[in-house]
Amino acid sequence: MRIFDIVLGSVVVIGTWISAMANLVVPRGLRSRYTRLIRDVVRWPFQLVADRRDTFEGKDLILAWAAPLSILATLLSWLGASVIGFGFILAGISDRGLDKGLLQAGSSVFTLGFLSSAETRQTFVDFAAAATGPVMIGLLVGYLPAMYSAYSEREAEVTMLQSRAGVPAWGPEILMRHVQIPGLLTQLPVLYEGWERWASQIAESHTSYPVLIHFRSPRATRNWLIALLAIMDAAALELAVNPSKPKAPMRMALRAGFTCLREIADVEGIGYNPDPDPDDDIDLTYAEFEQGIDMLRYSGYSMEREPEEAWAHFRGWRVNYEALAYELAYRIDAVAAPWSGPRRTQRQVLSVRTPIDRQPTIKAKSGH
Repeated sequence: MRIFDIVLGSVVVIGTWISAMANLVVPRGLRSRYTRLIRDVVRWPFQLVADRRDTFEGKDLILAWAAPLSILATLLSWLGASVIGFGFILAGISDRGLDKGLLQAGSSVFTLGFLSSAETRQTFVDFAAAATGPVMIGLLVGYLPAMYSAYSEREAEVTMLQSRAGVPAWGPEILMRHVQIPGLLTQLPVLYEGWERWASQIAESHTSYPVLIHFRSPRATRNWLIALLAIMDAAALELAVNPSKPKAPMRMALRAGFTCLREIADVEGIGYNPDPDPDDDIDLTYAEFEQGIDMLRYSGYSMEREPEEAWAHFRGWRVNYEALAYELAYRIDAVAAPWSGPRRTQRQVLSVRTPIDRQPTIKAKSGH
């Protein structure tokens, strides 16, 4: 017996099972670097091609394949690692050599049965290997419906927001559209309450199924992160410009939103300051903030505070979520939208028509 081969093979098999169980069975964010590496490796060639497209729609069409294919690649990598692990074990407990051990392991893992042994120790390993393939495939088959159900629920809310926030979604446009339709402004607290629940659901589903973070919406101009950012910006704007309004719905939506982003950041390995100072600087400039204020004035939205005074309050809220939202938007290549940070390729950003572009009065006033 070659102890080293047995130990090495056992470590590979056990590590593979731990990775599979953590991703497919344990209902919490226990994610290994291995599965993240597989996802990044699969995404890399798609990203390389997508970055060379002239329009964002073309880029989105290519990137839409990356996350689903990473699921298949992860399963194949688990099966391949199982073959290697059991192959080393079989090579260690017999005199057949590593090449024959790998063939025998492959025959068992994929339940082909063309190569086996009557020797007791090898038969036991063959049984274990034969159980591995079907069990892992079965776990993935059970995993996919739950994951796609969470995806469908996410996208339903993002799609419903389109009529209230435009596409791409933007916080000031949410307030503008609600003030332009008589009676709709009073429904904003209900909207915030709904998105508070939505953010909590996303925090649970996207940490249990991290690949969903990179699943793209059916339409290139819609994105779950941009929608959440728009809701938080709208809530922060209301708190900043109208301090006399009931604060509970806006505050709870904001807290649920940045808590969701922080839990996702933990899964993605993104660092952040858990207790930022309200006076800390943010990337959004006052000039960009004024564009949003101009849109609210253009729509007739009443404001109790002047922009200069409201800016400090808005910045104090946005410092809790801006850096994480910008980093995630860059990583997943979310559709370009006002107040959502930089992207990888500027020409694709320019191909997206934003809410500012749809308002010629505001665009002319802001000089863009």
